[in-house]
Amino acid sequence: MNQAARRIGRTLAFVLPVVLILSGSLAVTAVPWAGNKSDGSVLTASSGDASTRASHRAPHEVLRDQLLAELQEKDPNVALTHLQEATTERPSLARHCASIARALGRAAVTKYGGAAHRAHAFSRPVCDTSFASGVAHAN
Repeated sequence: MNQAARRIGRTLAFVLPVVLILSGSLAVTAVPWAGNKSDGSVLTASSGDASTRASHRAPHEVLRDQLLAELQEKDPNVALTHLQEATTERPSLARHCASIARALGRAAVTKYGGAAHRAHAFSRPVCDTSFASGVAHAN
């Protein structure tokens, strides 16, 4: 009886993984989302979804880019005012305020050709001293 149990155990130990792998492979190919499409069309649809998700940007990134463009068109004072207004209107942006202000400081130095004293003239306590920090680190 002991040998019969061992033989059954060995057989199951060998056959069971093979059965599980085959049944798992068959189950994956039988799901409804697999459809009857060719591989190329599935990859194309998948790539389109990925690019759509990649084009969606976080609100703080959109705000940063808008403010950087505004700084280039006008001056850092206008951009800092709008940063302050945006963080007041949307408190979720407040945690990104310092990094955006630093980016504005670096951009101000770039705009004024490395004249840090001119860029420092726009410093104010928006997001603590992050704008001034960006100006200082850009030199």
